Amino acid sequence: MEQTTSHNHTSLETRSPLLEVCSLHAGYHRKEVVHGIDFAMDRGTFVCIIGSNACGKTTALKAILGLLTPFAGAVKVNGYDSLKLTERQRARCFAYIPQAHTPPFPFSVADVVLLGRTPYINRLSQVSDNDRMIAWRSLVQLKIEHLAARTYTHLSGGQQQLILVARALAQQANLIVMDEPTASLDFGNQQTVLSSIRSLVDEGYSVLMVTHDPSHALQYADRVLVMSKGKIIMDGTPFEVITTESMRAIYGTDIEVVEVSTTEGRRARVCIPL
Repeated sequence: MEQTTSHNHTSLETRSPLLEVCSLHAGYHRKEVVHGIDFAMDRGTFVCIIGSNACGKTTALKAILGLLTPFAGAVKVNGYDSLKLTERQRARCFAYIPQAHTPPFPFSVADVVLLGRTPYINRLSQVSDNDRMIAWRSLVQLKIEHLAARTYTHLSGGQQQLILVARALAQQANLIVMDEPTASLDFGNQQTVLSSIRSLVDEGYSVLMVTHDPSHALQYADRVLVMSKGKIIMDGTPFEVITTESMRAIYGTDIEVVEVSTTEGRRARVCIPL
């Protein structure tokens, strides 16, 4: 599979959609957790998967990424069967941002971001000036280049997550995939990270995110998939999917989705537990 290294220029750019998940069944050992999910995702969109704990969100994500071999079904990216790709090829398709990551050594921020270039570096070759330039531009794009010389493990949780986003940008993959990337962050850092990701989508990047918080999907996503008992039961815009009735049914608790006005006059919806 031949690909260029630009996030928005691939050899199959004209093919649509970017991601296709077809009748995907997945689980652990012989226990099936995900029961035949189907969805497609276009380029330049922010798609959130929400649902209660143990509904299959993370299992689905692992199967999509190739970290877990599906029992059945297919995952295609740019028209290619991702399960038939090598790890290096797959890493050029998917950039994964976990909940948190602590490297085994006290790397500098610049070195952590440079790890995003691994899919493009042969084992016997050295990091090139071009690789360093791409990593630096990723930091600049997120306005965190001032952290480059800092030790990654000495940063706050919010700063560390932004560094992982920069690493994903340096990877120049077709799709950025995130599994509850703000789960361990305080409210302010959650908004900083998610607003940065939303800005990237507005620039043309594609993001698939699992979150436990429907408010995140309401604020930032273009499209929401709701999972329950290993199946996708709803698929639509945040306003179509995230309603009082649906949230009460999914999470099994009293929740009300209400519309509010900001001080700037913007209308927004929020989820309020009762």
